[in-house]
Amino acid sequence: MSQNRPGAPGRAGAVPALPDLPEATVARLPEYLRALHNLADSGDDTVSSEGLAAAAGVNSAKLRKDLSHLGSYGTRGVGYDVALLIEQIEYVLGLTQCRAVALVGIGNLGHALAGYAGFASRGFRIAALFDADPARVGEEISGLTVRHIDELPTIAAEESIAIGVIATPAAAAQTVADQLVAVGVTSILNFAPCVLTVPEGVDMRKVDLAIELQILSFHEHRKAALTALPGGLVGGAEETDGRAGRAGVEAVGS
Repeated sequence: MSQNRPGAPGRAGAVPALPDLPEATVARLPEYLRALHNLADSGDDTVSSEGLAAAAGVNSAKLRKDLSHLGSYGTRGVGYDVALLIEQIEYVLGLTQCRAVALVGIGNLGHALAGYAGFASRGFRIAALFDADPARVGEEISGLTVRHIDELPTIAAEESIAIGVIATPAAAAQTVADQLVAVGVTSILNFAPCVLTVPEGVDMRKVDLAIELQILSFHEHRKAALTALPGGLVGGAEETDGRAGRAGVEAVGS
């Protein structure tokens, strides 16, 4: 059942071609990769599906199904080869090459992102920083000089920018997205608290920290409401609601 990927002869289980993966599987692969790197750093050569699933926070059946899309089935009684599985997942996620990233918006959040050293170890290089504020232009952050957004076309071509990150205020985000698309960027990560419109063929991911906090606030509110119920109902209500919540999460993640 194992397959070989061109360029890796003799490596059982390697991916022969880029598979067409379900979006839910793609979303879980980085979690598997993080867990695998932790295992490798700890000196583990193999891992069972149950062990990897626990480390990644999913159930083992879902993990085995996800990895089967990669042509990886593990070895009965042994589990998965950690190094090989890292290689497979990095290949599928396109992490075998370092991708150049342009960060637009050097406010508090943008400044923190620009200085984050973890991107390099995950296969990304912050290649250029941009802002429209003259007070920010010329600032040095982690060895990079903040450039004016008007220089985006030139720098994007010089650095072969693959991904754009928007960390501007909401009012400027759509204009920045249009500018990124105009210079050929087809993958954008948006931290601005707004919905952006992009052409077909441009992939957009949105990160809104306030929304995540609001969701957590709901759960805090819910737990407080359950605690306030009459004593005989609290345990049963929490248990029933917990099962329903877990079922809902499983349905969304499948």
